[in-house]
Amino acid sequence: MKSVLYTLGACLLLAAACKPAKKVQRIENAISKKDTVTKVVVKKEDVVDSLSLVRTEVKKLQTNKIPFNTFTAKIKVEYEDKNGGDGATANIQMQKDSAIWVSLTGPLNIEGFRLLVTKDSVRLMNKIKKTVQMRSIEYLQELTQIPFDFYTLQDVIIGNPVFIDGKMVSYKNASNGLQVLLIGKLFKHLITINVDESKVLHSKLDDVDSVRNRTCDISFDKYENNTGVNFSTYRRISVAEHSKLDVTLDFKKYAFDQPVSFPFNIPKNFKKK
Repeated sequence: MKSVLYTLGACLLLAAACKPAKKVQRIENAISKKDTVTKVVVKKEDVVDSLSLVRTEVKKLQTNKIPFNTFTAKIKVEYEDKNGGDGATANIQMQKDSAIWVSLTGPLNIEGFRLLVTKDSVRLMNKIKKTVQMRSIEYLQELTQIPFDFYTLQDVIIGNPVFIDGKMVSYKNASNGLQVLLIGKLFKHLITINVDESKVLHSKLDDVDSVRNRTCDISFDKYENNTGVNFSTYRRISVAEHSKLDVTLDFKKYAFDQPVSFPFNIPKNFKKK
């Protein structure tokens, strides 16, 4: 369960009408599933038009993030790793750019872990073993070995795309949406976009450094727009390097801009680690 809490916290643990899509349909060479770095060859007359349109769609994702002041959610979590699978319920409360609070409960509604992340610290309480860990925010980077900070975690939870600031090297108008490949300093990022609604459908991150061979695959499903915000209520996350961890997040409840609190009182008999 502890590994899942970190996945929620470190990977949660880390989506114009038809005309733009029609204008990129003349792209000839698709990105293959086996080789996500294959460059797309386009006709000369398409280069300026299509490239500009695709860049516009990516720019929308970078600038049109989900607006909120506070966020609360109750999530059914199911996970499986090399040691087997299990489930839990995560309750999240978040104040934008300030604090993220997570409570993870198991069977019989017994709380096992509580996590509090601020812009400069990470606190983890193990209520079963009666221990508490206090670390700097850099601890997230130590766990993931990537530049993962508070704001990245915040975007992952709310459903905003992350690591989309790389160089665009290829694109394709596929049956399931517009696929764009970005290459940054650390990751090759193949992102699939619903152009009509500017929604991320799928995000695949692979290490630029083939020696590391890290990969993170995220699918965004069951979008709702109850408050004028496109929000994915069902997400599948698969993280792999030396071993694999699969997590599904089923948002049973969520709300924007409601009162939040971050209870984290440490009992006197808890041991600090």
